[in-house]
Amino acid sequence: MSKSRNICVYCGSGPGIDPIYASAAHTLGRLLAEGDVGLVYGGGSLGLMGITAKAVLDHGGYVTGIIPDFLVKREMMLEDVQDVIITENMHERKMAMFERSDAFVALPGGVGTLEELIEMSTWRQLGRHTKPIILANVAGFWDPLLDLLNHMRSQEFIRANLEVHMDVVNRPEDILTTIEARLA
Repeated sequence: MSKSRNICVYCGSGPGIDPIYASAAHTLGRLLAEGDVGLVYGGGSLGLMGITAKAVLDHGGYVTGIIPDFLVKREMMLEDVQDVIITENMHERKMAMFERSDAFVALPGGVGTLEELIEMSTWRQLGRHTKPIILANVAGFWDPLLDLLNHMRSQEFIRANLEVHMDVVNRPEDILTTIEARLA
């Protein structure tokens, strides 16, 4: 991937209970740095967010942290990144992340991660962008969401002309190649 590419990673501000989530976050961070791909993320130092960003930094990569003012202390903003953007609110944060990113990846996380993933998917569904969206289904974490999307399709709330465009990978090692194929 070219150095001008930036990937937004949505993930938990906690580590989760399965150590495989932290391992996946670290692996993705390392792979981003090794591939000269910049990380755009939520700006915190905790949980999977912190693990991903620190792995990028530890391997010589570039990190942009975007965090709303009210979360600076709560999520312990990571100050060691090359670019810190402090926004007034969550809406500004999400728009700044969108504008600076060529693709989006969702690692395991909570309702904030889910909300960000669904918003980018909705924008894509409505034709507001064509950027790749990758669901990192580490240890089957996102299986319940995939089941829900299939249920929505079966009930015709997601119709053929309103398809949700999201690639699902099970390993962090497959994320960059999937994005490269979509951007080609």
